[in-house]
Amino acid sequence: MSDDEQPANRLRKELPDEVPPSRSPADDPAGGLPGAAQGERNGVTGRQRLLKGLWPPRLTRAQLIVALLLFGLGFGLAVQVASNSDSDSALRGARQEDLVRILDELDDRTQRLEDEKQGLEKQRDELENSSDQAEEARKQTLEKERQLGILAGTVAAQGPGITVTIEDTKGTVEADMLLDAVQELRAAGAEAIQVNGVRVVAGTYLADAGNSVTVDGNKINAPYRFQVIGKPQDLEPALNIPGGVVQTLEKEQATVTVERSSKIVVDALRAAERPDYARSSSQ
Repeated sequence: MSDDEQPANRLRKELPDEVPPSRSPADDPAGGLPGAAQGERNGVTGRQRLLKGLWPPRLTRAQLIVALLLFGLGFGLAVQVASNSDSDSALRGARQEDLVRILDELDDRTQRLEDEKQGLEKQRDELENSSDQAEEARKQTLEKERQLGILAGTVAAQGPGITVTIEDTKGTVEADMLLDAVQELRAAGAEAIQVNGVRVVAGTYLADAGNSVTVDGNKINAPYRFQVIGKPQDLEPALNIPGGVVQTLEKEQATVTVERSSKIVVDALRAAERPDYARSSSQ
């Protein structure tokens, strides 16, 4: 066997003459570092790359729509909270008995609406079940005519209610204050009203006339005396709610007295008026 064929000599031929030494990451400051470090070496810091990725924002159309919807929802909630805060502040200073009175009035209004609903349902059932539907319809028509006559002021009425007297020695009571009283009484369930002998109906208007007030063109002077038919337990508290009619008039140095009665007579009448333009749509 020749020298070249010896195992040791064959191994030397297969190995390279020089083996390059291994290089550690510390020997190559760029090749062994992560991308962020390489970026810093190139003059761009990680913070700059983050800002470049966030700004300017790249919004899609869907993201923009969602943002606008969220803004609108937030604005609506803010307005609702502000509105509730204003309503709460108006009652926050009220006494406990005043709050109880307001709640009772709301319950009474709800009950009146429920009673009216039941009455209409009863009329419907009577018409459907009556053997003589024509006669039943005639009776209900006459009853409805009577009710509408009371509301229109064409017939006299009597029943339980209250009498409200407003003394105005300073001449500070104006028409809008009396109108507030009328509206508050109507909201509390007043069915017939007259003031100083003038019947108050749906189309009634009040206006100032010097130191006096006119109701539908009829001049009236203090003391102003309201005769109102309705449930006294609802009418009187409606005038005495915090910030209501009585307190407003008392701030103007007027004196208000309210008397309940089991029988109030409203006998001032209005002539039936034929409308100029409105006609019945039933043929």
